[in-house]
Amino acid sequence: MRSLRTFLASAALAVSAFAQMPATPFQPDGKPDPGYMVPDELNLAYALSFALDNNFAIRQAKERIRQQEGIVVEVRSQQIPNVGATGSYSRLAREISNTGENRTWGLSVTARQILYSGGGVRASVKAQQLALDAAVLQLQAVIDLALLDVRTRFYNVLVSRERIKVQEQSVELLRRQLQDVRNRYEAGTVSNFEVLRAEVAVANAQVPLITARNNYRLAIEELRQSLGFTTADGQNVTRIPEFVGTLDFVPTTVELTSALASAKERRPDLQRLRRLEQSAEEVVTVRKSDRYPDLALAGGYSWNKSPGSNSFSDARDGWTLGLQSTWNIFDGGATRGRIAQARSQVEQARLAFEEAELAVSVEVRRAASSLQEATELAEASKKVVEQAEEAVRLADARYSAGTATQLDVLQARTDLTTARLNQLQAYYSFNVASAALRRAMGLPDEHVSAAATR
Repeated sequence: MRSLRTFLASAALAVSAFAQMPATPFQPDGKPDPGYMVPDELNLAYALSFALDNNFAIRQAKERIRQQEGIVVEVRSQQIPNVGATGSYSRLAREISNTGENRTWGLSVTARQILYSGGGVRASVKAQQLALDAAVLQLQAVIDLALLDVRTRFYNVLVSRERIKVQEQSVELLRRQLQDVRNRYEAGTVSNFEVLRAEVAVANAQVPLITARNNYRLAIEELRQSLGFTTADGQNVTRIPEFVGTLDFVPTTVELTSALASAKERRPDLQRLRRLEQSAEEVVTVRKSDRYPDLALAGGYSWNKSPGSNSFSDARDGWTLGLQSTWNIFDGGATRGRIAQARSQVEQARLAFEEAELAVSVEVRRAASSLQEATELAEASKKVVEQAEEAVRLADARYSAGTATQLDVLQARTDLTTARLNQLQAYYSFNVASAALRRAMGLPDEHVSAAATR
């Protein structure tokens, strides 16, 4: 588990190396730094780096590790001697004193070391250490899920931006068509109806363009939420970075058997449940230890007031050393009940692991199927766009020659816009499906993996 923590730390530092500016917009008190600025450019590597430091789910998971580390320290305290000191001083009326003196005082220092507890202390420490390992694995699972969310939303920003360009190109083509129709109308070769139809087409094309621009703004806000970017001073409210990146398509294939094996071996959420099951087994040992006596070594040193003297130099002092033992011989079946509960918790943990293992298997299969679908759609979209572009060219040529109608031209342009949008969606789906399958297989994010090897 130490190696896992080292990997997480090195991965986080390595990914931060991609950044071109500080990745923590917080002051030491945890409040947003008003001087932190939205960068001029934002690429995927920096977005992932920023999320590692500032995503709220990741930060909460880190705090849960810190909490569990405190629990481990608390439980381990039973394995080392406990030392304490007590003191007392009192003054009373001589009339009620048994010795005739009106002052008493005492001071003692004691130490106690558990020698035997039926294996309960050792099992408690091991159970909490396993729970700490589970918390570290949970952090890794949270990081994987958070980075997948950041990657998906970054891709959503890119595809939203490209949709705007497609819609703008559509509007521009329709405006050119409108101008051409107006020229023909002035020349007396077409009727006013065709001009009106071209104007309606331009107006209708404005609606998806407006929607695309709004979707782009919303996509940026969703990405900001995933990143954990909370700074909102006046200079940052309306500032939008230039998003650097493209939706690439490189066909890939995944062998399902190896993907399932990778997920079973690497998924941190499965490993976490296994650790919790092992921790629950240790709790059974803790409960069983209540059946046995405990044994502790106890010793101390005391200073007490001497009769007839109030001076500390005349105090009576000395040491004590001995053994202490307790044994709950009969508790009405309480121990038996606690053992039964602990064993049930072990079984519940085992069933939770098996359920999660099945869910992971289904997740991998679905992710692989989605990737296959996205790959096929992306490959098909290439040819469709080429055909749609050729159809527009032919429609324009035929319209100029008078062998095609204006409706044919408008339909060809609409088909081209649809084909381009479908291609964008296919490329977006492919990139998201690739990242989702990688996460389902238990593999770290590509940028984290690449940075960790540097």
